[in-house]
Amino acid sequence: MKLELNAKLVAELELPAGKPEEVCWDIKQPGLGLRLRRGAGNGVVKTWIVQRKKYGRAVKVKIGGADVFGIDAARRAAKQTLAKIDLGGNPAAEARDQAAKKLRKMSALASEYLEHKKRRVRPRSFVEIKRYLEANFKSLHGMPVDAIRRGDVSSRVATIERETGSATAREARQALGAFFAWAITMGYTDNNPVINSFRPAAVKVRDRVLADAELVAIWNACGDDDHGRIIKLLTLTGCRRNEIGDACWSEIDFNRETFTIPAERSKNKREHTLPLMPMALGIIKSVPRTTRPQLFGTRGPTGFTTWHKSKRALDKRLGNSVKPWRLHDVRRSVATKMADIGIAPHIIEQILNHQSGHKAGPAGIYNRSSYEREVKAALALWEDHIRALIEGGERKVVNFQPQTAS
Repeated sequence: MKLELNAKLVAELELPAGKPEEVCWDIKQPGLGLRLRRGAGNGVVKTWIVQRKKYGRAVKVKIGGADVFGIDAARRAAKQTLAKIDLGGNPAAEARDQAAKKLRKMSALASEYLEHKKRRVRPRSFVEIKRYLEANFKSLHGMPVDAIRRGDVSSRVATIERETGSATAREARQALGAFFAWAITMGYTDNNPVINSFRPAAVKVRDRVLADAELVAIWNACGDDDHGRIIKLLTLTGCRRNEIGDACWSEIDFNRETFTIPAERSKNKREHTLPLMPMALGIIKSVPRTTRPQLFGTRGPTGFTTWHKSKRALDKRLGNSVKPWRLHDVRRSVATKMADIGIAPHIIEQILNHQSGHKAGPAGIYNRSSYEREVKAALALWEDHIRALIEGGERKVVNFQPQTAS
């Protein structure tokens, strides 16, 4: 039916008895129609639609209800919609896409993203990404990703910085930015609200070296639990936090008295074997055996996870005896103090599994030595130094001299 529609006519139009639907086409604005449908209670629902033939098929787009759009507004909207269709657009598909985006909440997409990342990053990295997205940005989970704005991100990142510090806030912000980059690639959103959002202050390069008295205080404050054993092993070996925290029983050779960090767990992707001196070996033997492959931790695919909670408890026990410190300060302190007691720099680098310094560039290509005997002597000397500090007694140096040909 074609009519020259006006406000009065639109209000008076009714469906003929027994007819569920009818479209009245506007003579004044071709392509604009008023669709009448039988609704609840036998009432009539009136909706403006636009229809245009394109490439041999009808493209139909809903504008809105007649109770919202008057005839003049409907005609203006029809002109704009028809222009988009004539220029090759598809307003109907765009409307469906926008509706779908509103249903794509961050909680669901974060789960999909984590499944995607799980196969592409190391287990420890995955745990951190999961924690950032699921815990730090939990307040955004109920929002459609397309509705999250820069202000939402900035507000949350600023809160994280205030509560846990700049380092955590920067890492969390980076994880969220990577999530949105993936969401754009997958077509779930066209916007990355992390771009130009609040950026926490850069973390200063740390140079904290613990004094001997601080090392002793930390050692003595460590409990007889996973966290305490880990810190003591970090002090004795100079390993990274996760190298000990995620250690597996299969990496401990009790016959050879060695600890081997496999390439997939090593930061530089190189397998690294360290000899275990008596104190370190004794700590490992004191760890209760469970069905888990890891020495430490109680659940999940990795080892120890409650770093922040355990560190807070340790700091509370320490009181004011140790100035603010981080676990990585232990590794830096071990390297520095090894040098102080006369251990050669290249042996310290070998213990730390660094591929720099004397093994950087061509030197590292040709020099494949692991300095096994020298490393063992150095760790024996270092363990004796730590024992003397803790007990307050004399050092009993175990001297491993390189063998010479007779």
